Amino acid sequence: QLQLVESGGGSVQSGGSLRLSCAGSVLMLEDYNVGWFRQAPGKEREGVSRITREGNIKYADSVKGRFTMSRDNDRNMVYLQMNSLKPEDTAIYYCAADMLDYELGREYDYWGQGTQVTVSS
Repeated sequence: QLQLVESGGGSVQSGGSLRLSCAGSVLMLEDYNVGWFRQAPGKEREGVSRITREGNIKYADSVKGRFTMSRDNDRNMVYLQMNSLKPEDTAIYYCAADMLDYELGREYDYWGQGTQVTVSS
């Protein structure tokens, strides 16, 4: 059973914005650390950002100052606001959750199906 569902991806021009959403299905996300990851064709999956149960947020250097992660526990949702998008941000974006804090590592137990983000120049 898929326990995380991403949405909000799409195609935008360079400099545009998108907001990705990660919805908990079975999981109550307020009990988990949640990370955003992305994977471009031919590249390994990389960590983008992470928010802890306490609300501590970490960003990869490549997105710092452009992306903002947040929680809405009442809606069991986690968001990634992406501004000033660049072509190199093009990837499939995944959210992941775990009771342990793996920060931007790939050891998370639960993953969504991914949502495509395409940024054209």
